[in-house]
Amino acid sequence: MGDSTTKSGLSAPWVRFQVRPGSIPGYRPGVRDVTDVILPCLNEAESLPWVLDRMPPGYRPIVADNGSTDDSGRIAQAYGAIVIRVPQRGFGAAAHAGLLVATSDIVCFMDADGSFDPRQLPRVVDPVAESSVDLMLGRRRPTQRGVWPLHARWGNAVLAWRLGRRCGLRLHDLGPMRAAYRRALLALELRDRRFGYPLEMVVRAAQAGWRIQETDVDYLPRTPGTRSKVTGTVLGTVRTVRDMSRILAES
Repeated sequence: MGDSTTKSGLSAPWVRFQVRPGSIPGYRPGVRDVTDVILPCLNEAESLPWVLDRMPPGYRPIVADNGSTDDSGRIAQAYGAIVIRVPQRGFGAAAHAGLLVATSDIVCFMDADGSFDPRQLPRVVDPVAESSVDLMLGRRRPTQRGVWPLHARWGNAVLAWRLGRRCGLRLHDLGPMRAAYRRALLALELRDRRFGYPLEMVVRAAQAGWRIQETDVDYLPRTPGTRSKVTGTVLGTVRTVRDMSRILAES
């Protein structure tokens, strides 16, 4: 079968991306020296001290600064994080830039706005390290009312339902806290650089036969002075659903 390309330039994943972590050279199940934590960042100076101070031992933060105009980069460096500047705007651009810089066998992703507790990262990382799952997602469980706006919940639920119909996955959430093997993620050749990046990762992993599961993680109030760049507003939710819907349509 020849290569198939969509209007956005994305090659049909069932043609080119039949790869599982166990087939990647250097795959070492159960072996982990350090775990890189990729933190897409845009003006998170208020939240970074709390986030970085709670990073568990053995977890190395990589802050992908996507054009911050505050002191995010300086603060991240002061707390010992690797900081990279990502001039191309977009959540996917920042996340993927962090993935390209990472060197650990297993990598994880997490928002930098204080809505997730880094001390819970082992919940998504350990099952991957134990080779019981290939991609582990953190299912958000709000710790108090109002943490997860109704419009954001609705958008997430619709996308999870559509993903289930398209890929046969039974997921409740497409949460940003997640973990997988770095080389396997790179082999998926993710292309989206906007809000569709998290969904594209799940879609292509599913079509490649990965074992995908979710586990509960706390969803906390964001640090005062910060806001979600993805679903913190109705407009942000609409943009996210639009970008992710495009990924589903092209998969």
